Amino acid sequence: QVQLVESGGGLVQAGGSLRLSCVASGRTFSSSTMGWFRQAPGKEREFVAGIRWSMSSTTYADSAKGRFTISGDNAKNTVYLQMNGLRPEDTAIYYCAADPYYPGTDYRHYDYWGQGTQVTVSS
Repeated sequence: QVQLVESGGGLVQAGGSLRLSCVASGRTFSSSTMGWFRQAPGKEREFVAGIRWSMSSTTYADSAKGRFTISGDNAKNTVYLQMNGLRPEDTAIYYCAADPYYPGTDYRHYDYWGQGTQVTVSS
């Protein structure tokens, strides 16, 4: 089992920044993918960014490229999402997810999820 706990959400004005953190505990796999997803009211959950636990590669949604950066600290079992240039359309609940084997962006394939953290961007 893997437990994920997110933190760092909040209310920020458009153009501002936030850094989300996700601490993983329990069983981890060197080949795991860690992903950040978000879900706005009435919308489907969508991929934001992902990183392999080996920190060897990262992937971003088009909406996140150039503004968000995913990184990790193996020693702390923590993955971060630095979000700059936030826009009102970034408002959503942000979830951290993990999977031992799936390397992709489809949320339906991720086995482990955190409880989510709310990000609200005011205009």
